[in-house]
Amino acid sequence: MDYLNAFWVGGLVCALVQILLDRTKMMPGRVMVLLVVSGAILGFIHIFKPIQDFAGAGISVPLLGFGNTLWKGVKEAVEQNGFIGIFMGGFKASAVGISAALIFGYLSSLIFEPKMKK
Repeated sequence: MDYLNAFWVGGLVCALVQILLDRTKMMPGRVMVLLVVSGAILGFIHIFKPIQDFAGAGISVPLLGFGNTLWKGVKEAVEQNGFIGIFMGGFKASAVGISAALIFGYLSSLIFEPKMKK
């Protein structure tokens, strides 16, 4: 049942994003920023965790999960370090994911031959 819940919740998120891309004039970059900010807002109002308990990777893998990770990092850093935590918390919380994305992207570029769109 966990897989089914992750599938339909993740599919719903992706379908809503596709509708935004198809029906509005929003550029993909703005939609991605909207997802990250939405994840942070859902974490702020304590809705993200119950959804994540229900849907698992269906909600945490899309950019909503990244936004929530940034929010949690900032929240913890502010509790520990005060105002300066606003600037360092998100970096600390997301450093591993960002580093992994950079490393795997670089390794992929070494293995596969990238082609430019014409």
